[in-house]
Amino acid sequence: MVIGHCALALGAKRFAPGVSLGTLLLAAVLADLLWPLLVLVGAESFQIRIGATAAMPLEFISYPYSHSLIALTFVAVVFCAVRAIVSRTTGQALLVVGTLVISHWVLDVVAHGPDMPLAPAGDGRFGLGLWNSVPATLLVEGALVAGGVFLYATTTAPQNRAGSLGLWALVAALVAAFAALIFGPVPQSHGVVLAATGSLWIVVLWGYWVDRNRSLSQRRDMRAPPTSASNASARPHVRRKRAPSHAGGRSRI
Repeated sequence: MVIGHCALALGAKRFAPGVSLGTLLLAAVLADLLWPLLVLVGAESFQIRIGATAAMPLEFISYPYSHSLIALTFVAVVFCAVRAIVSRTTGQALLVVGTLVISHWVLDVVAHGPDMPLAPAGDGRFGLGLWNSVPATLLVEGALVAGGVFLYATTTAPQNRAGSLGLWALVAALVAAFAALIFGPVPQSHGVVLAATGSLWIVVLWGYWVDRNRSLSQRRDMRAPPTSASNASARPHVRRKRAPSHAGGRSRI
């Protein structure tokens, strides 16, 4: 569910406007960026198998360190700690970044068959099997993309053509990669799969570039009540009557 992870990152900009889209994308796909490295060193494994699911010809045999819930929670804590030190991110923004890292496990449980581990050790595996239905996969992931793009596009505004065209080119590239994954030819080797997954670094860098050419939307709430200063200026001027003065207690006739 790579495109679904990226969609969450796009939508998360609404809740962490001070964090670059590149960082949000990095947090959302961090598990998939760690996975090829762990496969290359032999710590995790998969195989290409036609019919593994209707939407994905891959069988994930073992990935306890990059995709288990406990491991990703640890990775989220480390990622947030580094982010807090380097960029002094605090509060809600840090919570959003950490949640994105862990959300990878949640979305993969929805998409995968029962192969998602709860912890690096143990036999517990989870998965609801969305990928067993291509129409359901297209519907769910399409809805995620539409929602994420809407939130990002309404939270930010382009500063130039790069900010506008760059965003839509990124979305088009993600959709094209998603379509190729489902309807394209079966990968011919493990190397092709790992290289395609590693290309997510391009998506992350693309996100940083897009965000640098966009700014937060400036919206005024026209329904906000007027301030006390404006109330004071809006009041009509009232002249006060002066009480008559009586000198020496005598009145003039």
